[in-house]
Amino acid sequence: MKTIKAFIKRHPVLSYFVLAFAISWGGILPIIGGVGAIPGTTEETTELFPAVYLVTVAGPSLAGLLLTGLTGGWTAFRELGSRLLKWRVGARWYAVALLTTPLTVMATLLSLSLISPEFLPGFLTTSVKASMLQFGFVASVGLLTGLLEELGWTGFAIPRLLGRHGVLATGLFVGLLWGAWHFLSNIWGSGTSSGVPLALFMPAILFSFLPPYRVLMVWVYERTESLLVAILMHASLVAFWIISTPVGMVGVPLVTWYLVWAAALWAVVGAVAMANHGHISRQPPLQGRVD
Repeated sequence: MKTIKAFIKRHPVLSYFVLAFAISWGGILPIIGGVGAIPGTTEETTELFPAVYLVTVAGPSLAGLLLTGLTGGWTAFRELGSRLLKWRVGARWYAVALLTTPLTVMATLLSLSLISPEFLPGFLTTSVKASMLQFGFVASVGLLTGLLEELGWTGFAIPRLLGRHGVLATGLFVGLLWGAWHFLSNIWGSGTSSGVPLALFMPAILFSFLPPYRVLMVWVYERTESLLVAILMHASLVAFWIISTPVGMVGVPLVTWYLVWAAALWAVVGAVAMANHGHISRQPPLQGRVD
């Protein structure tokens, strides 16, 4: 036990990601019936999705809270709580957190809809009543997802990476692992890959928009040091992404949208860097290891 605690204190970030993956993936496999049940049928994914969702998002939060206690005790929990409750950060940061997804998604889909109407945002092609009900539900899901995931990603891992590696490197590193962390649940429910080989579909889905969006999330966190704002930015991503996904979109059109959306997000990252004289980090990072 002492050896494990010593390793965790020497390598807290590495320990965090290993534990987050182990909890999420280790929880998914018994629910779906093991590796042999991948990919799942439409009936299985519909029936088991709530349980798979809950155990998946539990990974980052449980890992973050456990390692917060192991590495810093009650002092670290109090510091985590102060960042969670930090709301006085300026209205512009709330605007960035809440509007980045809506603006980039709408710009992408409406531009693509000039080529084909199948790219029209989902909430524009359903009734107003259905859209309102859906938005209320996904907003709740988004807040829950943002809270549970960001207690780990931003609550534990990102602050430890930022000082050594800066916004861009931290965002890319966490963004790629964020995408990889979704792999098991996404490949299990990979029915939307219609017409696209999984070897192409999964990287396009997991490593397109998530890394640049995480870079922007890390940039906002570095400026605000508010875990609350990070949770809201994550919630905005989940909620608006779900209600905007064009109805019935699968396969090549879905991949096309994700790739173009990713390009739009990288353009925003570039604009932020240009506005800050070529640098996205507020201060130059100290050089050091990831963990």
